[in-house]
Amino acid sequence: MTESAQRGSHLAFDVSVSDHIAHVVLKGPGKGNALGPDFWRDAPGVFDDLDADPEVRAVVLSGAGGNFTFGLDLVAMTSELRYALAAPAMAVERTRFLDQLTTMQRAIISLMSCRKPVVASISGWCVGAGIDVICAADVRVCSSEATFSVRAVRMGIVEDMGVLQRLPAIIGEGAARELCLTGEDFDAARAAALGLVNHVDDTPEAALQHAVAIATRIATNPPLTVQGVKRVMNERAHAGVRESLNYTALWNATFMQSRDFAEAISAFTEKREPKFEGR
Repeated sequence: MTESAQRGSHLAFDVSVSDHIAHVVLKGPGKGNALGPDFWRDAPGVFDDLDADPEVRAVVLSGAGGNFTFGLDLVAMTSELRYALAAPAMAVERTRFLDQLTTMQRAIISLMSCRKPVVASISGWCVGAGIDVICAADVRVCSSEATFSVRAVRMGIVEDMGVLQRLPAIIGEGAARELCLTGEDFDAARAAALGLVNHVDDTPEAALQHAVAIATRIATNPPLTVQGVKRVMNERAHAGVRESLNYTALWNATFMQSRDFAEAISAFTEKREPKFEGR
């Protein structure tokens, strides 16, 4: 790639464009590029702008500082949503919570619906909401030390950003159910064996170069045809996703205020194992 032209800097993203390839880098302000309020607020604008930019034909998405993302910024988002989590949450608080969830879902939908194909380069940790992000990408490349986990179940949450809808289409129903129900960590080799990632490279630098190479190859094809291929494949792979996301958001708005969720948050902040009671 030739020298990049900086297109935008946000608290959660850096965006540059070179040779028809946009490079979107996840960054703070949370530790490990944790996805806090800035990510959920800014992502739709970032990917909508890339979608509308005729100079952009493909997108590479990576994380800054050695990790793709630690996932949802629990501290920041718990503070953001405290009105819905405090007892008792009545209809007005639950309605606000539902509105917040659907707004957050829009961030992931914007990545998936961007007509420019997105190639994710993953290194370090990619957990929780990070899996939502990469499942909304078109192609995924990782480095050999990458570690993955669908963490929501371990936090007393029914995952509501799309992984329950998108992951089965990528790796199959049985494998997706195992990962989503256990919340276990898994390595790059297993991610490749399951088909979650297309390629595994030795180092984060090699994975990023590989992602750029794939994006460059995509960008050499007729751009309107590429966009048509993505839109038709999205229609096949993601039919019914929006309806299922609405159902999940309604479920969490109704049931998320639980003692188990409060215990999960307490255990996380106190760095101990949670003790769940089913209440």
